[in-house]
Amino acid sequence: MGGLGSRLVSAALPSGASKCQCECERRKRKRRRGEEEEGDDYDDDESGRPEALEAAGPRRKKLKSTSKYIYQTLFLAGENSDITITALGQEWHLHKIYLCQSGYFSSMFSGSWKESNMSYIELEIPDQNIDTEALQVAFGSLYRDDVLIHPSRVVTILAAACMLQLDALIQQCGETMKETITSKSVCGFYTAAGTYGLDSVKQRCFEWLLNNLMTHQNVELLKDLSVGVMEKLISSTDLFVMQVEMDVYTVLKKWMFLQLVPSWNGPLKQLLSDADNWLSKRRNDSCNYSSFLDSEQGQRFAGVFSHLRLQYVINDLISAKIIERDMIIPSGWLASVYKQQWFTMLRSEQDNDVGPKEINKEQCEVCSMRCGRKLVKDGDYCWRWTGFSFGFDLLVTYTNRFIIFKRNSLSQPCNGAVSLLPRRNIAFRLRLASFDSNGKVICSRSTGYQILSLEKDQEQVVLNLDSRLLMFPLYICCNFLYTSADPKPETDEQAEQRED
Repeated sequence: MGGLGSRLVSAALPSGASKCQCECERRKRKRRRGEEEEGDDYDDDESGRPEALEAAGPRRKKLKSTSKYIYQTLFLAGENSDITITALGQEWHLHKIYLCQSGYFSSMFSGSWKESNMSYIELEIPDQNIDTEALQVAFGSLYRDDVLIHPSRVVTILAAACMLQLDALIQQCGETMKETITSKSVCGFYTAAGTYGLDSVKQRCFEWLLNNLMTHQNVELLKDLSVGVMEKLISSTDLFVMQVEMDVYTVLKKWMFLQLVPSWNGPLKQLLSDADNWLSKRRNDSCNYSSFLDSEQGQRFAGVFSHLRLQYVINDLISAKIIERDMIIPSGWLASVYKQQWFTMLRSEQDNDVGPKEINKEQCEVCSMRCGRKLVKDGDYCWRWTGFSFGFDLLVTYTNRFIIFKRNSLSQPCNGAVSLLPRRNIAFRLRLASFDSNGKVICSRSTGYQILSLEKDQEQVVLNLDSRLLMFPLYICCNFLYTSADPKPETDEQAEQRED
């Protein structure tokens, strides 16, 4: 019957097909055996294999890697251990030859320390960030080629690595932190990077905060930000401001409320209302209330609020009224700003101040107006920022991948007085960025600080975007300086020279 069956199959196939099919079947069986052999490991359970495979005869085996063998046999099993390390109530049976990769143990074993010849050492762990799990990873890293570090554990592992002076593990922790910064981890990473000397990680965290504090507001992040870090952020000219300086003040008000009432728990959209109610209640309950920053409770926040560019808050009527109502800012601060703005306006109107003539980077960084805009999707946009702008009505347009500035004088209606000087200058810097879901910059571009001189109703392309940057939502942050620097007060010696 077997021979007849074979002949019947052969007869049903075209000439030469039977031999070809048998060869194909043979190759398929060979490939299947090869795939199964490649999946075998050194420590496979022989008894668990199918009988058909047992009958196939000797097979190739993939040997376990040396690193894996060392890790399992020497570290996990502790075979041939010549030293026992105990810490935090746990013991590790280790090997001096591997421990000497650690600067901590290398010094201990090579000097004249009493531990040099000891086979049992108890470690004191002064750092509260270190736990037994972190020590397990740190010790284990001496016995293997790579370590998997979860972001939630990276700070404790970094602490252990720094104590044991494991440079490679410290570097890996730093790279892990840089790649996994989120609103939940950034403050912890920033603090840890400062504690353990990872300056590049600390800088990366600070840049993330500059980009995300206002573009992606988050209640938990505002709770976590310390006074010192917030002061650095608000004082930076690189803070990515959305809308106008008044919105920086609003963020600070919400942040201060959360620092004073850390138990508050609610949605972000409710935060400002509750902060305003809390301030109102405090004003009503206090006698002879002056300003909150002058109070004992508010003094620690004064340094942060001092970096607000109040000249761009009081130049809008609604914003000025809110500032006066809140009574957070001392009246003395506001009085000096009002005086400064008044003299700046007089110089602009009566002294024909045409604006900055050259780049003064220090003045641009400290005194420029900070504002921004979010473009949700591609399209045509035209906008202006609110506030008194010393007769320079600036229109900003985004269209067809171009960003255009226009000095509006006569062609469109505008609020406030408009300068009719033949030419006006403006100092500016334009930055654009797109972010992923964790706030990491996908792409960015900056014009740097520039001087632009415009005639009445003249417009100028200031940025031409390539397709690589057209990822939406697109965030635009601007720095503007409409007027030249305030002249320094004349000294008596200069006055005498002028009279002579």
